[in-house]
Amino acid sequence: MATSTRNLNLSRSAALTAALEAVTAGQRGASAQPLTRPVRVGFVGTGDRGSAHLDILLGMDSVEVPAVCDINDAYLYRASRWIKESGKPEPKLYGKHDTDWMRLLERDDLDIVVCATGWKWHAQVCAAAMEAGKHATTEVPAALTEDECWQLVDASEKNGKHCMMLEQANYSEAMLQVLTMARAGMFGELLHCAGGYVHDLRLVKYDPAREPWRLQYSIDHNGNLYPTHPIGPIAWVLDVNRGDQFDYLVSQSTKAVCLNEYAKLHYGEHSPYATMKMNQGDVNVSMIRTKRGRTVTMHYDTNTPHPHTAELRVQGTKGHFSGNLQSVYLDQKSPKPHAWEPLANYRDQYTHPIYKAIDRDRLGKTGRGHGAGLTTALMWTRFLRAIREGATPDQDVYDAAAWSAIFPVSERSVAQGGRPIDFPDFTRGKWQTREPVRLG
Repeated sequence: MATSTRNLNLSRSAALTAALEAVTAGQRGASAQPLTRPVRVGFVGTGDRGSAHLDILLGMDSVEVPAVCDINDAYLYRASRWIKESGKPEPKLYGKHDTDWMRLLERDDLDIVVCATGWKWHAQVCAAAMEAGKHATTEVPAALTEDECWQLVDASEKNGKHCMMLEQANYSEAMLQVLTMARAGMFGELLHCAGGYVHDLRLVKYDPAREPWRLQYSIDHNGNLYPTHPIGPIAWVLDVNRGDQFDYLVSQSTKAVCLNEYAKLHYGEHSPYATMKMNQGDVNVSMIRTKRGRTVTMHYDTNTPHPHTAELRVQGTKGHFSGNLQSVYLDQKSPKPHAWEPLANYRDQYTHPIYKAIDRDRLGKTGRGHGAGLTTALMWTRFLRAIREGATPDQDVYDAAAWSAIFPVSERSVAQGGRPIDFPDFTRGKWQTREPVRLG
């Protein structure tokens, strides 16, 4: 990378951080002590998403990265180069084998561990990190089974360490505006939300050089395998784990056709992929009922041909938000009866204070890695502020467990013909007294 390009990337990351640092604050913990030295972060996995997180953190003066682990040498040495180019101390590298991250966890100079590996390692790395006295963060999902979800909760409670799933969808400007409007009563009493991960990933599933693990989940599983992008914002709107709780879930999937058809078209009718049995139905629909009698509909569709769709819908007794349309209808308030109006009509009044305070002229336009941008940077800025202040992060281990558990719970329901499956209460009843997320 040319020096000018490298400096541009670093300046963008630093400018983005500077624009956010002054407008974020955590929720103070009762007995925690503020951290005055730099936060020290270790990385396990530095591919597409791991490199995006690394790029953002390298723009923060208050962060050091003493250790990095990756079994892909190209990713590992790229991460080391980026760290040195940022002016931070040269990191110790780990990557001899799949579990070399265990040696990284033995270090006593790490506050936080970032896990951005393939899915199967997320819960293992995070639970072990907390047992080793580190806060844990992980790419989505945080866990693949209910037992793994409980392992994360138990490790966090036992060791007094936070575990945050890196779900950046909660921090979009539109999402926080809708959350602000909902809490102001603009939609009335909330009744129903809907969302989905509707994203054509056929090419990614057949690209072993990029994500060699992803196709295998379509071969082995059948349910909603990627619920966190939609359920994160929905859970905040409905105060799940903080005043309401998932009660039970029902789930059904269509038959599996599209992956084989795609393989026939691109690799030939005699390709092993063309005849391989796929368990994952091309479209999965799951419905959750909460303890307070609200419902949530979730769509999962990564196999059919379609443009990327960011679904989110919020319905209440006085209004309705459509994420696909970026529009609202508010009973007795919208200009025309039974006609949508742009969400932007309410931007001035209901833009979240975080976004009102951001100096947008200082924000970087791009970042390195997959998905680097404003929402991910805002998520990290708030999490690190909470850690430095000894505060509770916006997203905690109970969220990581509940949002991730939709994967195994939906799979059980599909396997049993759509039978309702009771949802685990990872808060052990604390949802009834916990306060809603406050993004002050």
